Amino acid sequence: MNKLKWGVIGCGGIADRRTLPGMMLSEGSELIAVMDVNPDFAEKCKEKYKAKYAFTDYRELLALDEIEAVYIASPVFCHKEQAIAAAKAKKHILLEKPMGLSVADSEEIIAVCESEGVKLGTGFMMRFHAYHQAIKQVIAEGKIGDIVSMRAQFTCWYPEMQNCWRQDKTLSGGGALMDMGIHCIDLLQYLSGLQAVECVGFAQNQTFNYSADDSASVLMKMNNGSLAYVDANFNIPDAAAKCPLEIYGTKGSIIAIGTLSQVEGGHVEILACPEAKGYDAQQDRSLVEPVELEVEFGNMYTKEIDAFADAIRNGSEPPVSGKGTLSVQKIIEAVYTSNGNLTKLN
Repeated sequence: MNKLKWGVIGCGGIADRRTLPGMMLSEGSELIAVMDVNPDFAEKCKEKYKAKYAFTDYRELLALDEIEAVYIASPVFCHKEQAIAAAKAKKHILLEKPMGLSVADSEEIIAVCESEGVKLGTGFMMRFHAYHQAIKQVIAEGKIGDIVSMRAQFTCWYPEMQNCWRQDKTLSGGGALMDMGIHCIDLLQYLSGLQAVECVGFAQNQTFNYSADDSASVLMKMNNGSLAYVDANFNIPDAAAKCPLEIYGTKGSIIAIGTLSQVEGGHVEILACPEAKGYDAQQDRSLVEPVELEVEFGNMYTKEIDAFADAIRNGSEPPVSGKGTLSVQKIIEAVYTSNGNLTKLN
């Protein structure tokens, strides 16, 4: 197998913490160059991951002919410029979420990638969690019937810090909803196979004084008539958070705790009920024993890298494509724009 040769733009943060270690486990990938605006950090990453080159200017990285694909994990305000430059340099792009500061920026990135004939994937790595893959299969097999309600919550504790771009809405595009809730919205649509057609939500600051939201809630009406709820917070202590994922259907339910994470783990219970015969006035909830879903854990980031590399080798659409995930950013932008008013989605 020919290894896909990668460059990484923005090698700090999530790249150094998760994606680069995952890339190192990929048998079909080879890291050629890293880039960071901090020269010391770029050099440290070069040595740590045994790359050939380290740069402080992404244009120097893109000028390398041997690089076939780039992973862009820089701050969101850099995404549009860097992704368009990468597309024009004929590099395939795995772009961290959110794609851009706005839907318009994201649409422009998608259009340029299409015109330049390069693949564009987005960094929704939680789709590759072993539990989430298994949950998707359970739903597709009809084991919990028709979906009637879904909920996901993803949170962290993110206090005020100096020079923190994620807390400045002009640099991040948004706060808890854009950074955390985006995974929940994507997962609920992906796992269920449903699409949101209407949404209403609130994004606000309850605890901290930065310009990005520290708490947000979204209610979506899906195209089968079911409702889906998403909560995202920067103001819940990590030790106090369970980050539940719940999916309810006419024949059962799926309850996941701790699967919304940067590391595969947690646990999942399925309650699959026999066909209901009629109304039970006793509402007995002890008739069915929960079954714990069993999976083999791996590395979400390795699987994400491998799936993107396979799409390039096979000439197929990336499994988590830019165009395929644009609807998620449209929902988030609708909430930020309307903030309390119902929005019909195209």
